[in-house]
Amino acid sequence: MKPLTVAIIGRPNVGKSTLFNRLAGRRLAIVHDTPGVTRDRRFADGRLGDMPLRIVDTAGLEEAAADALETRMRQQTERALAEADVALMLIDARAGVTPVDEHFAQVLRESPTPVVLVANKCEGGAGEAGLYEAFSLGLGEPVPLSAEHGTGLAALFEALLPHEQALHARLDLQHEAEGATDDAGEADTAPGDLEARAAAGADDDAEPEPEDPGRPLNLAIVGRPNTGKSTLVNRLIGDDRLLTGPEAGVTRDAIAVDWVHDGRPIRLVDTAGLRRKGRIHESLEKLSVADTLNAIRLAEVVVLMMDADMVLDRQDLTIARMVVEEGRALVLAVNKWDAAADRQGILKRLRDRLETSLTQVRGVPYVTVSALQGRNLDRLMDTVLETHAIWNRRVSTGRLNRWLAAMTGEHPPPMGQHGRRIRLRYMTQAKARPPTFAVFCSRPEDLPDSYVRYLVNGLRDAFGFEGVPVRLFMRKSENPYAKT
Repeated sequence: MKPLTVAIIGRPNVGKSTLFNRLAGRRLAIVHDTPGVTRDRRFADGRLGDMPLRIVDTAGLEEAAADALETRMRQQTERALAEADVALMLIDARAGVTPVDEHFAQVLRESPTPVVLVANKCEGGAGEAGLYEAFSLGLGEPVPLSAEHGTGLAALFEALLPHEQALHARLDLQHEAEGATDDAGEADTAPGDLEARAAAGADDDAEPEPEDPGRPLNLAIVGRPNTGKSTLVNRLIGDDRLLTGPEAGVTRDAIAVDWVHDGRPIRLVDTAGLRRKGRIHESLEKLSVADTLNAIRLAEVVVLMMDADMVLDRQDLTIARMVVEEGRALVLAVNKWDAAADRQGILKRLRDRLETSLTQVRGVPYVTVSALQGRNLDRLMDTVLETHAIWNRRVSTGRLNRWLAAMTGEHPPPMGQHGRRIRLRYMTQAKARPPTFAVFCSRPEDLPDSYVRYLVNGLRDAFGFEGVPVRLFMRKSENPYAKT
């Protein structure tokens, strides 16, 4: 059953993101008292009773100059309105109908998309006057609701039900028309004509089936503010899906976009820029940072966007170490390469910084790109897929133990505290994503860190784990006679 696409629209700070989270059943959008928190369109699957929904959270409607950030935000909202089956226009019932509400109600009345008027914040009796005042907007009977407390959802269900029924009626008519066309085509087209159409590529526009029918690859784009993260996502998907601009900190939420690259489903996650911790004071920015950190934890591969003029500075290294500590695969993207002056010097500095300041992961791949001009993006995605494959790699237990015997034979473990040599008896790969290994030995507490690093570096060289985190845990072997 196709879900009903519902766009939540209204002026800033009327509770759109709160209603979005309520219908989605979990906290996805950042909610804050500051007006204008939401800037990009955010999509989620939700449910109201037994009605499946495709919910779209939008930026607050505001009037502004043509080149202002608020105007670009409004353009994203207008796209959401045009693509929706029905729009929910929210007003703040406690504040009553404002001139901004009246202006945009006029805009919605002229739109072909049907509108359901929702008077939010109607808990208690504080919003009663605003509820009756909402009739003056000419959008029909308002639905009293409290998104924060979850009251009034039954009335919202009743208001959306006719639009769901209309959607299904349109789909039924469309299917009947397609069936009639197919029947006519079978009757009027000879087999030779069908073969000619196939040879001519009549189905070239059909979307290819993805090679991997499983879950999409979760790819997070992170970095400092204004490094081109949203521009990169827009270039990859070929659409101005995300809000961009010269202002730093345009993105506040982590926005997920589903995309298919060469038949591979990928979920791109654009994130808010991460500044140094000491510069973060506002509670809203703290929420944005928490959203970005959660996106890193849920990702499989993380692309760290860097400005070519400030490659791998202190904050970039902090973010890179954070990604590695979470066990995610890391790819470095040096952006704005088209405007870089001393390219050889930049690459030399990048390699030096990797060798001296990111020693816990050897061989992290890097790609020079221009997100604005779309240069080298295919190579970036090839590197992402190759790194993801390494991150998922498994090695058989037999190969690992033959390798362990060779490594200990070349450099035996040192003596323990009591003058007895530490024995490494057995090794296995506990899991992938990231590659994690367990070595069973006689006295793991006596094994120095330098020898563990020797083994980790050997794993990278022998089995091709370059550029991804490798975890190696020492486990104490059980004494089979201890319990007898």
